[in-house]
Amino acid sequence: MVSKLSFLVGALLLISCPSLLAQSAKCPVKILITNYELVPQEGEQIWLVGQTNGTTAKGVSNAKGEVSLEVNGGDKYDIKVKSIGDALEYSTVEVPTLAENQRYGTLSINIKYELPKTFTLNNVLFDTGKSTLRPSSYKELNELVELLTLKKNMEIELGGHTDSEGSEASNMQLSQGRADAVKKYLISKGISASRIASVGYGETRPVASNDTATGRQANRRTEVQIIKR
Repeated sequence: MVSKLSFLVGALLLISCPSLLAQSAKCPVKILITNYELVPQEGEQIWLVGQTNGTTAKGVSNAKGEVSLEVNGGDKYDIKVKSIGDALEYSTVEVPTLAENQRYGTLSINIKYELPKTFTLNNVLFDTGKSTLRPSSYKELNELVELLTLKKNMEIELGGHTDSEGSEASNMQLSQGRADAVKKYLISKGISASRIASVGYGETRPVASNDTATGRQANRRTEVQIIKR
């Protein structure tokens, strides 16, 4: 999934504090996430992942687009916005180790992020010639469930697409059945049916040539279009 994403990380101040034991301190992090029109984005999942110790601090942005976290010093952290699929976009910030009698000021991070209006569920697969979801699809579908749960006003269209093998009529029927199967799964996880449209497009909207196996595989896909954010 290709998303627009940019980071602005503020300077981290180390403040002298003679009464403080440095080893007990954590670094407070204040994160603001907006779109590119500076509208706060609610329900975005933010991860700070330590490169050395692997410690992960996680949070979800509130209605003001804000997330408050704490991390340990002495590590570099990947700043990640969790979305659908395996890819996590990120930048990096270093939190140094405190010297004796120091404490951390607040580290501020501003993130501009926009989920693409249309994206493909790359790991949602079906049995050949059928609308039966394979169990390997559940992980990515559960991530979509999580997205819709966090963004309670979001409405989507599920678009089913096929390659050109077989008749146009059978491909249209198959694509509709597959889109319906994904919708049924989302509903089974608690997402309201009123927020999901399912449409079969058959072979009418290829993204690659149907003359090669690779192209046909690319055309057999389930797309999500965000109707309402």
